Parts: sequence; structure tokens; C-alpha cells
Amino acid sequence: MVMEPEQEQEPEQHQQRRQEQQSCPERKGQKRKLEEEFEEEREISLASPDAHKALASELSAQVQILNSTYSWKEADRAAAKRATHVLAELAKNEEVVNAIVDGGAVPALVRHLQAPPPSGDGDSDQKPFEHEVEKGSAFALGLLAVKPEHQQLIVDAGALSHLVALLKSQKDGSNSRAVNSVIRRAADAITNLAHENSSIKTRVRIEGGVPPLVELLEFNDTKVQRAAAGALRTLAFKNDENKNEIVECNALPTLILMLRSEDAAIHYEAVGVIGNLVHSSPNIKKEVLLAGALQPVIGLLSSCCPESQREAALLLGQFAATDSDCKVHIVQRGAVRPLIDMLQSPDVQLREMSAFALGRLAQDMHNQAGIAYNGGLVPLLKLLDSKNGSLQHNAAFALYGLADNEDNVSDFIKVGGVQKLQDGEFIVQATKDCVAKTLKRLEEKIPGRVLNHLLYLMRVADKIFQRRVALALAHLCSLDDQRTIFIDNNGLELLLGLLGSTSLRQQLDGSVALYKLANKATTLSPMDAAPPSPTPQVYLGEQYVNNVTLSDVTFLVEGRRFYAHRIALLASSDTFRAMFDGGYRLVLMMRFIYTGSVDVTLDIAQDLLRAADQYLLEGLKRLCEYAIAQDISLDNVSSMYELSEAFHAISLRHTCILFILEQFDKLSAKPGYSHLIQRIIPEIRNYFSKALTKPNLRNTLL
Repeated sequence: MVMEPEQEQEPEQHQQRRQEQQSCPERKGQKRKLEEEFEEEREISLASPDAHKALASELSAQVQILNSTYSWKEADRAAAKRATHVLAELAKNEEVVNAIVDGGAVPALVRHLQAPPPSGDGDSDQKPFEHEVEKGSAFALGLLAVKPEHQQLIVDAGALSHLVALLKSQKDGSNSRAVNSVIRRAADAITNLAHENSSIKTRVRIEGGVPPLVELLEFNDTKVQRAAAGALRTLAFKNDENKNEIVECNALPTLILMLRSEDAAIHYEAVGVIGNLVHSSPNIKKEVLLAGALQPVIGLLSSCCPESQREAALLLGQFAATDSDCKVHIVQRGAVRPLIDMLQSPDVQLREMSAFALGRLAQDMHNQAGIAYNGGLVPLLKLLDSKNGSLQHNAAFALYGLADNEDNVSDFIKVGGVQKLQDGEFIVQATKDCVAKTLKRLEEKIPGRVLNHLLYLMRVADKIFQRRVALALAHLCSLDDQRTIFIDNNGLELLLGLLGSTSLRQQLDGSVALYKLANKATTLSPMDAAPPSPTPQVYLGEQYVNNVTLSDVTFLVEGRRFYAHRIALLASSDTFRAMFDGGYRLVLMMRFIYTGSVDVTLDIAQDLLRAADQYLLEGLKRLCEYAIAQDISLDNVSSMYELSEAFHAISLRHTCILFILEQFDKLSAKPGYSHLIQRIIPEIRNYFSKALTKPNLRNTLL
């Protein structure tokens, strides 16, 4: 596909690569699903050795007939017609195709693609079954060509030159049903021979097949028109030389007229040809637009034929890649409404192609608000739930475009779009990247006019919308706006209301938002590093621990004397000022008083916390809280929270709260979680009330 304009950036390039991989099969021209007008049907079963033997005998007989009846004799022509019919009927069963080819049918059928030479008996005006044998041969060869491994064999047998000659049969002046049928079968055979075979596509052009196929687009039989368009569609797929020749043969005006046909089969094939012509061909794309294709393609979005709708949407997506003006013209001419309607179709391919087209259109700022205004947001968001990776990505890319317009941000949030982007399970990495960039775009749009509107919604909208706004802003707002949103405009109470809800889904949404808000409000968590002592200037040094030198206080510790210094104790704790004979026996506490540091292990952390709280050693207390916090788990967080309350351990308490918010989805599966949540809500309110009102949020510590 053509690289997009620079403003469409990386997500569009992901889209191009994947769209080329996944949309191309829709435009291959497709193998012709050949049908014949014969009433006779055969059921072939190869379940037994006898059946194989019978089949081999039948094939041998029919091939022998073809090899021995190449003349204008009426009996020979009748026999050859029956033989081609029998082989065609057998070839409808793909299990039999290899046996037909192995039985030597291909050279015999290729020979009968052309009429026998004149008999020389002077009765040349009588041509029994004229065109009938040739038609049957073309039909049978087209069926054999359904298997790719037989395509080259048929071409090497000389089939192409004869098939191209049959395309010109109408030039003999006759206009019979037989002539129409042989032309159609020749075109169908060419389609199947060239399907996904680059060398054969080129051979068709070299053999002169393109000009007669283009002429047949104007044939008076619609079945012939369809067959010719189908062949051109296949020949144009990933073959630049063929594309150029089709355009040089002036096919575009007729193809565009066919787009307006009331016959769904006609406009389906026509839009397919045009789609393959413009694919990766910017110059042809411009020619197609100049020839007036845009409006009829838009008209096909409302076709009763889903295949035509799908092809039209894909083609509009390719047109939209041309330039910004083309994007605007597509919208102005009425494409948005039917494309949005197609997003809700039960046909997954229709949804995929309409999302693709809207994604391209949404990369232009003038179109973004219009797509959202016409109701495109909600169905695009719903498509994020799809298990189809291509469909999911097309929807994500369209939303990425819509998020670029400030006028869409409030609606995006109001319908729950932010939660949808955050909670989605995205199949491919390109989609994950696109969603992350969409959230970043929304975040960049929040400050200023958008925020004022969102704050207004938080005051006057229904409760459900107020909560959606608060949830979204917890993730998207800047540090500078947190106080305005969550303290001054009641956003915190909305989140706490969700956390205290009886709905588990709402509780989870609230916990995730509060955790995100806490992370934004702080740049360092108590679980990241232990706190420093608040009074480093009074440390006397390790050498004075239990040193009699200048000691003026002696503790009796487990029957042993412990020498201390009044100045260090007084500076460290107000309790020591009034009580030097408390009798606490932990040497670790004394070591902290003298050095400002001590190795607090889990086995002693809780006992040492009690001592630190008793003697008001805040620095030691923080070290203990930090050590205890490393051991918080789903099983003990409730008891840890109780411990923090018992000893006024604020840092430990806040760490417990953050752990509960972060692990809420897992914690909710445990008994008693609801009581714990109700218990901590007042403390959460208190924490955020303080954290969000401090002058410099970036330096806030829990």
C-alpha cells in the first residue's frame, strides 16, 4: 500500500502493513465459482478400489474420444461435446481433478479450444455445435485450474493463446447464446489460470488478453461483463504492467459506469477491479478519482450487496490515503453515515472494512468531530472487544484519529472510552501501541477548555457520567490539575463512592483509579527506600556505643551495664527527657540513637516498632515500618493495617492502602475484603486530602 502522509504517523504505518496482508486476499479477483447450465449432475465416490478403477476407465474413454473426434463431422462434434461435459462434471469434484490431469485430459481439452480446420468437402457452411465444444473445453480447463499445481501445465499446453482467441469470438458478427457462453468460459478459465500466479498474469498480457477483456466490459450480455471484469480483477492484482495496460486500454470510464449498475454482480466486480488497480499505484488512484469514481463508490456503501459495500469501504480507505483534500471530499459527499452503520453489521468483514475507511478519514482534523458527532465513537469502542485482530486494530486506529480533536475528548470520556482502552485485551502489539498513543493524545488534550467542560459534567451530569469523568481524569490529568479536580470539585468523593459500592466492577474501577492517582501524586513510595533519620546532627558515632568515656547515663540491660550519653538520648526522644530508667532492653534502639542507622530485620521489626513508638524515635519507627512493609501480602495485609493503627505507623498504613488498591482484583476473592475496604475508606480520604493539597506534589512522600 501507499505510504501515508507524514501527519498520520506510526500507527498508520502499522495499519498499512497489516492491511496489505489482510485486505489483499479480498481483492485477489477470486477463483471463479464455475457453474454450467446442464441439468445432469454426477455424484462421484472414490471410496473403494473398484471406484478408482471405474473412474480411470471412464477418464481414459473420454480422453480417447476427444483425441479421435477433432473434425467438423456432426457425430464427432456431438461426441466431443459430450466428452467435455463429462470431464467438466467430474472436475467439479476436486478429489477427481488430479486423476483427470494424470489421465492426459489437458492436451486433449486444449486442442478442442479451437475449432477444427475446414473439412475440405465443400460443406463448410454447416458447423454442427459451433462454439459448444470450445465452450465445454474452456469450462473443464477452468475447473482443472482451480488447483494451483495444474495452472502452469495447462498454460504450457498452449491454452492461453486459444483462450484469448475465444475472447474475440464476438467479432465474427454472431450474437448467439453459444457465443456468449464460450466467451464467458474463456474469461473464467483465464481468471482461474492467473489466480495468484504472477508469471501467468504476465503471459496473459503478452498473449494479448487485456484489450479484448476491456472491450468485453461493454458487451451486451451481463454474464460476459462479469466474467471479463473478474479476469481483469485477477490480472490487476499485484501486477503493475497489467494495471497500466488495463488503464491504457481506457477501461476506467466503463468500470465507473458499471459502479452505477443496478446489477449487484456487475458493480461488485467493477469495484473489485478498480480496487486492485489503485492498490499501491498512486498515479492510477489519481486517474480513477479524476475519472469520477468517488461518488459512485460512496453510493455503493448503501448497496444491498454486502460484498460491494465491503469493497467500496476498502476502496474509500485507499482513496483517503491520497491527500487531506480527498479525505474531506469523501466525508462531504456523504460517506460517514453509511460507514458508521456498517460498523454495526453482523458481517465481520463489513465491520472491518468500514473501520478501516473511518480510520483513514479520522486522520484529518476536519473529519474527526463529524465522525464522532454522527455516532461513530460507541460502535468503534465496541469493536475493541472483537477477537478478530485486524478488525480490532482498524477500530483502534480510527479511535486514535478521533482522539486528536479536542471536541471529541469529553464525549470519549463520557461514553466510557478511557476505561475501554485501558481494560481491553488487544491481540497484536501494533494495536497495543496504538491504544497507548490514543491515551497519550487524550491526556495531552485535557488541560484548558476540555477540563473546564469535564468539571462542568462532574457537577451537573448524571451520576454515571460524573463517575466516568472522575475515573478518566484520575488517569489522564496533570499533576497541576489534581487538586482542582479531586479536592475542589469533589472528584475524590466520586472515586471513594465507587470503592465503597456494592458492585465489584465499580470497586475495581475505583481502586485502579485511586492507585493511579496516588502514583501521580508521589514520586517515591515508602516501599522504594527507607527514610533517613530526622535528626542526623546528634549522632556521636559508633565508637561511643556502650562506651564509658564521658558516659553520664547507665542502663542495666539483662544484668549488664550499658553506658550511654544524656545528650544523645535527649536529642533523639522526648520520652528520654522524662524517663531515663524505662528499662527497655534492646541494644538496637541504642545503636540507632548513636548512629542513625540499624539493620532492622523482619524477625525483630514489630518488637522494635513498639519500642520506637514508646520512645518516640520517629526515625527508627520509619525504618521498622519500611522493613515490615516488605512483607505485606494478600494474606496479612489486614493484620498489617491493624498493626499500623496500633502504633500510629502512618507510613506503614499508607503502604497497606496502596497495596490494597493495587491488588484489589486479587484481594476481592478473599473473605472479609469488603469489611477491610469500608474500614480504610476514611483513611484513604485523609491521605489524598493531604497529598493533593501539598504545595509541591512531585516531592510528596507517603
